Amino acid sequence: MKNDIDGVAFDLDGTLYPNYRLNLRLIPFILREFPLVWTFGKARDVLRDKIPGKLSPKTLPGEDFYDAQARHMGAFLKKDAAFIKEKTEKSIYRGWALHFKKIKTFPHVPETLEALRAAGLKLGLLSDFPPKQKLEHLDLAGFWDAVCCSEETGRLKPDPKPFGELARVMGLKPERLLYVGNSLAYDVMGAKNAGMKTALICSPPGGLLRGKGRNRADFVFHDYRQLGEYVLG
Repeated sequence: MKNDIDGVAFDLDGTLYPNYRLNLRLIPFILREFPLVWTFGKARDVLRDKIPGKLSPKTLPGEDFYDAQARHMGAFLKKDAAFIKEKTEKSIYRGWALHFKKIKTFPHVPETLEALRAAGLKLGLLSDFPPKQKLEHLDLAGFWDAVCCSEETGRLKPDPKPFGELARVMGLKPERLLYVGNSLAYDVMGAKNAGMKTALICSPPGGLLRGKGRNRADFVFHDYRQLGEYVLG
C-alpha cells in the first residue's frame, strides 16, 4: 500500500457512476424545464467566477449560497429570487430523484471501496450537489468516514475551500489524501490547489482525453480495479 496516503476521497457524479446513464433519463425533464436548468448552470458559472463581471456582486453580505444562486438565476430569468429558489428546490434538487433510482455504479466500485476500507484507509466523498440520497440509491451509503457537499461551504469546485473542509472532516492533512474525480478542471485542479494527490477516471467519452491534460493528475485509470492496485500495490 502507498505509504504517503491515509485516505481516498471521491467525487460522485461521473466518478462513481457514468454520467450518461443519468443524462439519458433526464432528457424529458431537461426539455420540459430547459430555462430553469440553463439558468441554474449559468448561475453556478457566476459563482465559480467563470463569467467575471456578470451580475455583480457575486454574493451579498450575509447571503448564503442558495440565496445567491437564486438571485443570479432570477436575474437571468427576470423573475423573483424567492420564487426561483423554491422552484429550484422542487424541480432540480428533488426532481432528479425519480430518475436516479435505477442508476448503477461503474463496475467494481463497491469491491474497490471495501478493499480500501479493509486496508485501513479512510474514505471520503465531496460532491457539488447534495450526495446522501444518491449514495443510498447506489447502495454505497455505508462506506464513508465523511460525506460533504461543496454547496454547504458556500463555494463550488474548483475552489479549494470545499476540499479543505473535506480533509478537516476526515481528520487528515490534505497532502495525505488522494482525491478521485472525472473532471480535470473541477476535481483534479481543485484538489491539487488544496494540496491533495489526484486520480482521474477516464471513461468514455472522457476516455478519449489525450495530451497534457491527462498528465495533470497523479494517476489516470478507466477501471476501478486499476485504482485499487495503484493504491494498495
